[in-house]
Formats: sequence, C-alpha cells, structure tokens
Amino acid sequence: QVQLVESGGGLAQPGASLRLSCETSGFPFDYLYIAWFRQAPGKEREGVSYINNIGDYIYYKVSVKGRFTISRDNAKNTVYLQMNRLKPEDTAIYYCAAVDRPLRDGRPVPSNFPYWGLGTQVTVSS
Repeated sequence: QVQLVESGGGLAQPGASLRLSCETSGFPFDYLYIAWFRQAPGKEREGVSYINNIGDYIYYKVSVKGRFTISRDNAKNTVYLQMNRLKPEDTAIYYCAAVDRPLRDGRPVPSNFPYWGLGTQVTVSS
C-alpha cells in the first residue's frame, strides 16, 4: 500500500517561498507518478503540478508556472514542490497524490490518483 506524507506547509508572506515535501513508502518509488493538488475553502481540488516516474515529463498549472518547481529525489523517495513568489491566492491545503502508471494526457485530475496524503496547509497572508 502506497503511503504519502506531506510536510513543509505553513504561514508565509506574499512574495515569500516555501518548500513542500512528499515522502512515499510502501511501493517502489521509481514506478510512481506523483502530483501536487490543492484545495482552497469552497473550491474544487485542482492539479498544481505533476512529475512522471523518471522526471522527464513535468506539468504545471498555468497560474503557478515560473513560480513553482516540482522535483523528485529517488534516493530519498521524496517529491518536492518549491513555491516561490507566493500569492494570497495560493492559500490552500496542498496534497500529494500518486499513481503507478503514466497519465494519458499528462494533466493531473484527482480521479486518476488512487493514493493520497493527508495534506499540508499553506497560508499566504501579510
């Protein structure tokens, strides 16, 4: 059973940076395709970023492109989301999710991911 644990959330001022981590266990990391989602109060969960199992395909939601960077460290079974130039609209609970096969169209949708972490809160406010 795949287990995912997020960390690194918190309170940040607009323009600041945070780095989220998603540590996995229970399944060979090299075969996992991992995404970051977020959900703000009253809004649907949305895909923020996605990285395939070997890191040569990456997707970003348009509103975070150029500010967020996803990466993976196969030696540590961990995926990271570096978030720079944070904005108040980035405030949400951030979840990492995993699947053991590539996405058909390369765009993360919640229903395509069977494994989820519990989430970490990110609040951007002055």
